[in-house]
Amino acid sequence: MKLKKLLILSIIGFISFSSCKKDDPVTPVIPNEEELITTLNYTLTNNFDSTDVVTLTFVDLDGDGGNEPTITGGSLNANKTYNGRMELLDETDPADVEDITEEVLEEDEDHQFFFSAASITVIYDDLDTNNNPVGLQTILNAGSAGLDTLKITLIHEPNKDAMGVSDGNMANAGGETDIEVSFPINVVQ
Repeated sequence: MKLKKLLILSIIGFISFSSCKKDDPVTPVIPNEEELITTLNYTLTNNFDSTDVVTLTFVDLDGDGGNEPTITGGSLNANKTYNGRMELLDETDPADVEDITEEVLEEDEDHQFFFSAASITVIYDDLDTNNNPVGLQTILNAGSAGLDTLKITLIHEPNKDAMGVSDGNMANAGGETDIEVSFPINVVQ
């Protein structure tokens, strides 16, 4: 009986010793997870009048499902140009707000914003490390007076080399949608 116990303990010890190699990682490798975005602020500043600032906001603190998000559109002056700046936040914990904008900037080659509207045009004003557009910084042309909708979509891991993608055409981008919001816009004369 002692010999059997000794043999079992020896086998367990050998297995434990041989499975603990020095080159085994101490912590597991976790693949890059999709960012949780509860808040999107798109701040537009008129190029000719710095007091003309419009911030389009999307807030959904409980994420998908649950309560409906709060979406605030805005009014833009017709035929004016605005500098746009995107801000993305995870505000699920008010005591520890996470700036997702920084993550998108750090992983700029894996992200791209797409913009679509009837009379509003948006031009990229920033590039990733591979000289492809990102969309955190933009130039927006308001177009003619009237009601419009500006749809903003952030794609994770788009194919930036696909036809039209670097020009802002999302059709061939692929990837996964991190966030998509449609803002009501009133372009005024």
